[in-house]
Amino acid sequence: MDLPEPTAADERAHEPDDDPLWSESHYLDFVSRDGRIGGYVRIGRYPNLGVIWYWACVVGEGRPLVTVIDHAVPIPKDPQSLEIRHDGLWADHNVETPLEHLSLGLEAFGVAHDDPAEVYRSGFGDRTPLGFDLEWETDGLVFRYPDLLPRYEIPCRVHGEILVGDEAIDFDGVGQRDHSWGRRDWWSTGWCWTAFRMDDGRRYHGVTTKPSNGFAIGYEQRPAPDGPVATDRARDLALVTAFDADEALGAEGIPTSAVLTINDRQFAVTPIAWSPVPLVSPDGHVSRFPRAAARFTELGGDADGVTGLGWIEFNQPPTVV
Repeated sequence: MDLPEPTAADERAHEPDDDPLWSESHYLDFVSRDGRIGGYVRIGRYPNLGVIWYWACVVGEGRPLVTVIDHAVPIPKDPQSLEIRHDGLWADHNVETPLEHLSLGLEAFGVAHDDPAEVYRSGFGDRTPLGFDLEWETDGLVFRYPDLLPRYEIPCRVHGEILVGDEAIDFDGVGQRDHSWGRRDWWSTGWCWTAFRMDDGRRYHGVTTKPSNGFAIGYEQRPAPDGPVATDRARDLALVTAFDADEALGAEGIPTSAVLTINDRQFAVTPIAWSPVPLVSPDGHVSRFPRAAARFTELGGDADGVTGLGWIEFNQPPTVV
């Protein structure tokens, strides 16, 4: 499969068509190097619905989920702006250097849940201040999808400060950012997406449908011979052509574990903490979207037992749960 080269212009906002489900999406996720805390942000611009869906969260071992889920954020007048304002929410997201460096500032009130599944039930929890002052710096090769799937994925190093309630946390870890644009129907197709970094420096990303229809795409990025970061596309990057996720479901359909097969390698997934989101379509259908910071352990082969950290998500349309 021939993949296009990413360009600086890809970072800008794109012109929508007239499909109500056309959206432009940015994900920014992160997890600390010890796996004890993580989080993510999603900016989902829906110009034909007249709103932005904005999600932000912090998860971690032994701490409540603190989440912001706002599906009524006004779209900025400047189509290129990623600064948003709504009730109890301000955030700005700036591409400082295209394909290399993005900064994020967030000041919001989130909701704290001891049980993440409560997001699906009542959504009620303790009102909690949440703030990010974080930087995503590219830590590998930018991966541009084929033009029929306009999207790119970037492995990153993430650092800065997180504020949760009266707690200030200096953060240094790993993460991923991606940017996509086009029609996205959450309510008809299930999928699994993941991106993670192994302790030996390998980076993995994959997407597949659920149930599988044979579609799979993603990458394996291997460390350069003289350093920890992939730098040569021909030498250090391998395309994912086979990807399968076998998950065990717990309460409210939230997975308790999973095994991933990526090309000829297998990984056991142990969730650290979940941040679910319920998604209601314009005509009232409900999909569930559990997303987790997780540990990944290779099973068998030449790297048996090597561990890593990252994020995994499952889109679960109404027929799945």
